[in-house]
Amino acid sequence: MLVLIGILIIIAGFLLRFNPLLVIMASALATGLAAGLDIAAIIAAFGKAFNDTRYVSIIWIVLPVIGLLEAYGLQQHARTLIGRMKGATLGRLLTGYLLLRQGMAAVGLTSVAGHAQTVRPLVAPMAEAAAEAANPALSDEQREEVKAHAAATDNIGLFFGEDIFLAIGSILLMKGVLEGYGYIIEPLHFSLWAIPTAIAAFLIHGFRLRRLDRRMAAKTEAAA
Repeated sequence: MLVLIGILIIIAGFLLRFNPLLVIMASALATGLAAGLDIAAIIAAFGKAFNDTRYVSIIWIVLPVIGLLEAYGLQQHARTLIGRMKGATLGRLLTGYLLLRQGMAAVGLTSVAGHAQTVRPLVAPMAEAAAEAANPALSDEQREEVKAHAAATDNIGLFFGEDIFLAIGSILLMKGVLEGYGYIIEPLHFSLWAIPTAIAAFLIHGFRLRRLDRRMAAKTEAAA
């Protein structure tokens, strides 16, 4: 039971709002010591995990590129583009992005889009421009709501789309856990059963985005 101490450390660390990376490292260290591993073996496990996932260093290349694009007016061009498109309402724009995000995640392209590389420099400014087209006098509260829905759309599209991909880590984790309890289930079955959930998530969030359009329109009429 001592090996479960890592879970308690994670819960306590997140509740106390400590640095997530430090919390995870402390949890892994405590779990390794409780399991009887020595420090050298734990450090070796850290090194192996880092080496196996060393592609994460790509983020240090992506972020400067996005910064340069923003410095040269990427957000302004995105806002101008969406402002020229007739019929591009806030809800329709985000629903289209939701479909795109789910579709890419379903084929394993989970890192193509995201908050840092897509939502902040492109999707959020375009959504804000679509909202401004309907109501030029957007309040600060409405602008923050638009940005929040843009970020939420990315989260929902990724979360409910990635489980359709056979080789995603969550499916492999579920397969491994169930096999430990004697249930042999092929990854394809997990993938197929994720499709109805993804469709339901798309319909539910699409309905929420349509309500957002109506709510924005109602506020505009009330202000007029």
